Amino acid sequence: MYDVVIIGSGPAGLTAAIYTGRARLKTLVLEAAGIGGNAALTDKIDNFPGFPFGIDGNDLMESFRKQAERFDVEIKMEEANCLSVDPAGIKITADQNTYISKTLIIATGAKRRQLEVKGEEDFFGRGVSYCATCDGAFFHGLPVAVVGGGDAAVKEALHLADIASHVYLIHRREGFRANKTAMAKLRANKNITLILNRVVEKIEGQEFVTQLLLKNVTTQEQEVLNVDGIFISIGLVPDDKLFRDFVETKGGYIVVDGNMRTSRPGVFAAGDIIDKSYRQVATAVGDGALAGIAAIDYLKE
Repeated sequence: MYDVVIIGSGPAGLTAAIYTGRARLKTLVLEAAGIGGNAALTDKIDNFPGFPFGIDGNDLMESFRKQAERFDVEIKMEEANCLSVDPAGIKITADQNTYISKTLIIATGAKRRQLEVKGEEDFFGRGVSYCATCDGAFFHGLPVAVVGGGDAAVKEALHLADIASHVYLIHRREGFRANKTAMAKLRANKNITLILNRVVEKIEGQEFVTQLLLKNVTTQEQEVLNVDGIFISIGLVPDDKLFRDFVETKGGYIVVDGNMRTSRPGVFAAGDIIDKSYRQVATAVGDGALAGIAAIDYLKE
């Protein structure tokens, strides 16, 4: 029996764990993929307070982990598959074990959105990637493409510009959603070419990616772009399969009140998985702190 089980080890999940662990509550964090979530995959985080010159995302999340473990938080690499109500509390069925907890904090975050075009799944790991920080080194001296028009896509392109022989940034529109500072750096980088008003229709190759079939959204004409890799950065989608029938959701995101309480008593949520306007490391930390405090108060009551 645990006092608190937290599903997800991103900024929100680990922050909640720091609070509940420090309150001497028996706390378990379950993580299906990698410690730190999407934040750990970011090469440099420039807007987290306390680091005037930025910090590597993986280094930041490693600090979060160490701090949580200092308060005796238990972290297990297991995927939670099912949630249910048990007479003793909340039942969490995972890959290898079943856990009972008095409270639950859901911090599963969101996953990378896919293009859903032919060849995307076939060439995943063989030229198709969703993380330049993770896989960029494999494309040293090779031409690559980045797909997207937001801050994340621009950051991916700038990161790859120092690694690849050339970077093509493909966007379906003329305008970008990315911030002006990032766009100024992008336009000044001679190793990046903008390919606008285009969408990827097909990813092609033999054993590895060799080319992309593009369509001009204005003229409907098709063209071929020769690249050895494609980095897809078109946003996030909530990872809601675990809880969609367990708590109230909106568009796949969990609905919470101001204290991160869900529609089910004793169940809280925090971070990118909740229904909110902004998804940043700093906001996730705030969510996690609120969820941790709310869980502590719930157990006191």
